[in-house]
Amino acid sequence: MDIQVWSDVVCPWCYLGKARLEKAIAQFDGDVTVTYRAFQLDPAPVPRPVPIRDAMAAKVGGWNRAEEMLAHVTSIAAADGLRLDYDRAIAANTFDSHRLIAWASGQGRQADMLDALQRAHFTGGADLGSRPALAGVAASIGLDGAAALAYLESEAGTGAVTTDLTEARELGITSVPTFLIDGKYTVQGAQEPATLLAALEEIARREAVDIDL
Repeated sequence: MDIQVWSDVVCPWCYLGKARLEKAIAQFDGDVTVTYRAFQLDPAPVPRPVPIRDAMAAKVGGWNRAEEMLAHVTSIAAADGLRLDYDRAIAANTFDSHRLIAWASGQGRQADMLDALQRAHFTGGADLGSRPALAGVAASIGLDGAAALAYLESEAGTGAVTTDLTEARELGITSVPTFLIDGKYTVQGAQEPATLLAALEEIARREAVDIDL
C-alpha cells in the first residue's frame, strides 16, 4: 500500500496526524510505504523571527482567539503523548524546511528529518526560517550539517518542493494533513488511529476484490 501525505512542518495537526498514522500502520497487517509531500499553509515570507502566539493573534483576530486555538490543539496533542510548547515556537516560512526534507529523502532519512524538524519547531524553539538552524537540525540526526547548509544555500530541492505544491493544488488539497492512498483514496485530517486503521483495512479489502476481478 502506498500512502502519500501532504503536510506542513509547522502544522500541529500534521504532527499529530503523522503520529496517529504511525500507530495505525503498526497495527495494520500489510506492507505500507509512506512518502511525505510538501505543503505550505502560509507561503508568505517571514522576514524576522516572530513568536507563533503573535503571528496567530494577527491572523485570527486577536489574542483571545489565538490562545483558545493553541490551547485546544495543545490539549489534544498532549493526550496523544506529543508536547507543543507555544511559549517557544517561532513562526517561519517552511519552504526551506521542505527542501531539507527532500535532501534527507535522497539519503533514506525523510521521516527522520521530518520528525526532527517538528520536534525542533514544537519543543525546541528553533527558527526554521534560518538556514543555519535547519542545518543544525540535520546534524542532530547524524547527517552532514555543512552539506545540508551548502544544499540550502543553493537552489537544489526547489523543483521537488514546487512539484509537491503544484500537485496539491491540482488535487484540490486545501487543508492538511491529507493522505492519498494508492493514488485514489483520500483521507483528510488528523484522524484517530482506529479510524485510520479501519480505512487502511477497507482499502486493502477493496483492492483485493479488484485484483480478484
